[in-house]
Amino acid sequence: MDRSQDAAAFLKSRRDRVTPDKAGVFGSGRRRVPGLRREEVAFLAGVSVDYYVRMERGDLRGVSAEVLDALARALHLDEAETAYLHDLAAAAGPGARRRRDKPAEPVVRPALQRFVDAVTGAAATVQNRPGDIVAANVLGRALYAPVLDSPAGRGNTSRFLFLDPAARVFWPDWETIADQNVASLRSIAGQHPHDRTVTDHIGELVTRSDDFRVRWAAHDVRFHRTGVKRLHHPEVGDLELAYEAMDLLASPELHLTAYTAAPGTPSAERLALLGSLAASADREADDTSTRGGAER
Repeated sequence: MDRSQDAAAFLKSRRDRVTPDKAGVFGSGRRRVPGLRREEVAFLAGVSVDYYVRMERGDLRGVSAEVLDALARALHLDEAETAYLHDLAAAAGPGARRRRDKPAEPVVRPALQRFVDAVTGAAATVQNRPGDIVAANVLGRALYAPVLDSPAGRGNTSRFLFLDPAARVFWPDWETIADQNVASLRSIAGQHPHDRTVTDHIGELVTRSDDFRVRWAAHDVRFHRTGVKRLHHPEVGDLELAYEAMDLLASPELHLTAYTAAPGTPSAERLALLGSLAASADREADDTSTRGGAER
């Protein structure tokens, strides 16, 4: 990915989004642009027009954190967008081309897997930067069975979203989930511009999915931290689950997400039923394996 082109497109898209009324710019006469003019952004950020034009052309080399924050305020960027702007500037700095992010960890540490297995009452999954589900507890595997079993998705949430038609059934709010997924992936790409697992993953989806390509071109950014998702599970039906995403300090390439249902709701009953079904299936599999070993 060309970081200067990313920076240029991101800044222009954010400038086009801010109306003069929202920015407090009045009496500016007839306008030929959907949002602010470059000189208006420069004035609001406290920089020269030439300096802002240079930035919007994608050259963020040497731009200070103070100027980036002033620009973020002028463009009404939220927390995720501001962090992304700083990430773009960091990627343009001296030595940025020589840095290489550690690739997504292929093996989950045994202690981490034991911790995930010990989580009860919640569906827990561990994913790497591109979104591969690399570990889960029993309930997490049951909840995300459609993703894990999908030949198109191959255990990756965004691949399943954009390459498997079943995703539109699994996520009734598919459009919203798709928007959020791409915006979160863009944030991750900004934080780790030299992680080949991330850039290759994005390249694959841009090539194979028009829905992904259109959303990627929008340059929207968000953090994946907390929220509510609606799912339609093939075994238990509709679920409304709150999620909390957590970074793993000992494995920075990975993050853990836990899904819970509000007590006393139909979703809580269905999630408990899914857990019982999954536990029964696991016990049957263990019994079959034990009998097979004894026969041998």
